[in-house]
Amino acid sequence: MKSFIDVSPDSHFPIQNLPFGIFSTDHDEIMSARVGVAIGDQILDLTAMCPLFEKHVPELKNPTLVFSQSSLNMFMSLGKPIWQATRKFLQTILSEDNPELRDSKELRTKAFVPQKQAKLHLPVNIGHYTDFYASKEHATNCGVMLRGKDNALMPNWLHLPIGYHGRASSIVVSGTDVARPSGQRSPGKGQPPVFGPSVKLDFELEMAFFVGTGNKLGERIPIQQTRDHIFGMVLMNDWSARDIQGWEYAPLGPFLGKSFGTTISPWVVTLDALEPFLVDGPPQDPTPFPYLQEKGKTAYDINLEAKMKPCDVSTYKTLTRSNLRYMYWSISQQLAHHTVNGCNMGAGDLCGTGTISGPSEDARGSLLEITWNGRDEIDFDNGVKRLFIEDGDEIVLTGYCQGEGYKVGFGECCGKIVPTMYRE
Repeated sequence: MKSFIDVSPDSHFPIQNLPFGIFSTDHDEIMSARVGVAIGDQILDLTAMCPLFEKHVPELKNPTLVFSQSSLNMFMSLGKPIWQATRKFLQTILSEDNPELRDSKELRTKAFVPQKQAKLHLPVNIGHYTDFYASKEHATNCGVMLRGKDNALMPNWLHLPIGYHGRASSIVVSGTDVARPSGQRSPGKGQPPVFGPSVKLDFELEMAFFVGTGNKLGERIPIQQTRDHIFGMVLMNDWSARDIQGWEYAPLGPFLGKSFGTTISPWVVTLDALEPFLVDGPPQDPTPFPYLQEKGKTAYDINLEAKMKPCDVSTYKTLTRSNLRYMYWSISQQLAHHTVNGCNMGAGDLCGTGTISGPSEDARGSLLEITWNGRDEIDFDNGVKRLFIEDGDEIVLTGYCQGEGYKVGFGECCGKIVPTMYRE
């Protein structure tokens, strides 16, 4: 499969991908933010394609209304058959062998916008946000630091996907600055808490999935049907203030140490685009309860990387390389567990995987692990060193699946930490 749009083999957005997002440009006179699809270094404006949708995808009712929205929520709520029909049509119309769009100069002028000329927005109006703790390696590393090697995993960890309900209002799109949080922290054992800006600010290398169609209150989504309800995935950096988190988390868990900011990538890669990269997940012992048992391949082979550029350094340094396939609890298990008690999910709900660490030291997905809670410094150019993130430092996450001669990727998830907005 090849498009008439020139796409570099290193591009994350070939015709095999076609992720959905929300964009606008400075030249818009009538329309503002709307739905687009990434192809190479271009954005296909789906509002310009509506006459062709009406002609070729009759099951998609009122495409002008659907694709002129400033979020993907309406489109996602239409369900998997519509998602698949839309993507199949886009692959057909973008094919190098299809002249309908390829040979229409007028339509191509209206339909394509260079990505460098567009502003990308938060792709979804997020109603609720849940963050899981699904990487065994990450949970083990944190447990060793907190409780010692013999009690690294809590008794429940191998039986269910641990998660907590987070703050949706502070989720931002890639490229948005995040202010350093202030809060209480403990200066040491036996000492009273102090208040001030976090001094142990961290990133977390995560992914997240968007629910497309949900379930009614009191019902559950069976694990065999979870992929029919998941629209797609994004990269996610769940910024974490480890010192604030360490003081507040007992007994109710994460709060101010997490809710100040979470960054996601702007392009939502559909599960259909990721399906060719399904692989076997890690073995699970003990065997999960029946409602968490899956058949077939359960993990996605998505290469992940985190880079950091301190404020006084001109180049990025790779801090870690990991892979989603390492994750112990799959995204299907996460959604099935989330709804097993009858919790109702809706279009636009976001679920994060938690930090994705791998089995080796160079695959640790957070500074907490990489520096072992501030023990081991990271060396950068010009003698610059870091234990945690300082003001002006930037973090970039990337992720992609490697096909034969092409990549299905997520672009970048970028963020910079700026000084705190509040001191006391």
